[in-house]
Amino acid sequence: MLENMFLQLEQYYEEMVEIRRYLHQYPELSFQEVKTAQYILSFYKKLGISVEGNIGGNGVVAKIYGGKPGKTVAFRADFDALPIQDEKDVPYKSKIPGVTHACGHDGHTATLLVLAKVMNEYKESLTGTFVFVHQHAEEYSPGGAKPMIEAGCLEGVDVIFGTHLWATLPTGSISYRAGSMMAAADRFEVKIQGKGGHGAQPHKTKDSLVTASQLVLNLQQIVSRRVNPIEHSVLTIGYLHSGNAFNIIADTAILGGTVRTFNVETQAIIKEEMERIINGTCLTANCSYDFDYHDGYPPVVNHQEETVFLANCAKEIPGVEVVEGDPDLTGEDFSYYLQHVKGTFFFTGAKPEEEEKAFGHHHPKFDINEKAMLIAAKTLCSAAYQYHTAFEK
Repeated sequence: MLENMFLQLEQYYEEMVEIRRYLHQYPELSFQEVKTAQYILSFYKKLGISVEGNIGGNGVVAKIYGGKPGKTVAFRADFDALPIQDEKDVPYKSKIPGVTHACGHDGHTATLLVLAKVMNEYKESLTGTFVFVHQHAEEYSPGGAKPMIEAGCLEGVDVIFGTHLWATLPTGSISYRAGSMMAAADRFEVKIQGKGGHGAQPHKTKDSLVTASQLVLNLQQIVSRRVNPIEHSVLTIGYLHSGNAFNIIADTAILGGTVRTFNVETQAIIKEEMERIINGTCLTANCSYDFDYHDGYPPVVNHQEETVFLANCAKEIPGVEVVEGDPDLTGEDFSYYLQHVKGTFFFTGAKPEEEEKAFGHHHPKFDINEKAMLIAAKTLCSAAYQYHTAFEK
């Protein structure tokens, strides 16, 4: 029967592409995904599938009940977009100024919707219950996973699977990893308060911009000189804002960025060292400061047995290359699901065939090879179908 489901997924591939391209043209930012959520709700209702909206915010949860009782398998897809101008020259270019799906969430949604459509057609022959978690607000902490879990989206769930279409991996590949796969994703901001003045009279000022510039350099010593080199970590400054005229020394400067770690000990070291360096740098310049550090998503830690199971399911799909990947310092709030139930998160290679069209995630020209959606759907379908026999106990 699994082969028949694969064939059905292939027959619905064009619909999958159509859904993805529609969503790509009408993206919505995190916590603002009202129309996208309504689109997902309508899709399930037309198929007669049990579905609920407004789960923990804009989340949507659908359920398919197999003809035979068994375990409950959940799948998750996110559907928010990013505040980036779409610079691609394609027919399905975003129609919303300054907003685009530059991370593949439109493809995740299309994949899960068509997978649900196929599984619904075969539900009488399936064992167990299947939960389709469509999550809002993955891109911006505190994210949508936590409130959806608090609203009960994982009640009765035995296992959860999720994938990310990964545009830097070759299409046709599945990358998996047991244990720590993705990092904790924290963010911070520092406001430096100096004393502004005339650009020709720096001796009468406390130059916040010079202090901020020095701080940017000083913070780079933390990962290179304070963290054990064996421990993967990143401290990146993403912005520095100060001043608005060529002849004025700025009164304040604001800089911010992100910290990525795989364990709480390294995270604690970085936070402590940041406070010390910020304090010392500002003390030297006779400036004051405010330091705001926000703990973001925890690391994505995949469960061993479920990860091996998923990899084995993928290996059975013709033409798919399955590889064990390295830890990645990007972040994902799928981590919250894995703290509550067993499961695994994996990457589905989605690199465009033409090298000049291959851009990384969060790039204005980001795009995916849409064939990857079919591979992701088959992998999840295989896991859903085989889970009840692989974990009968």
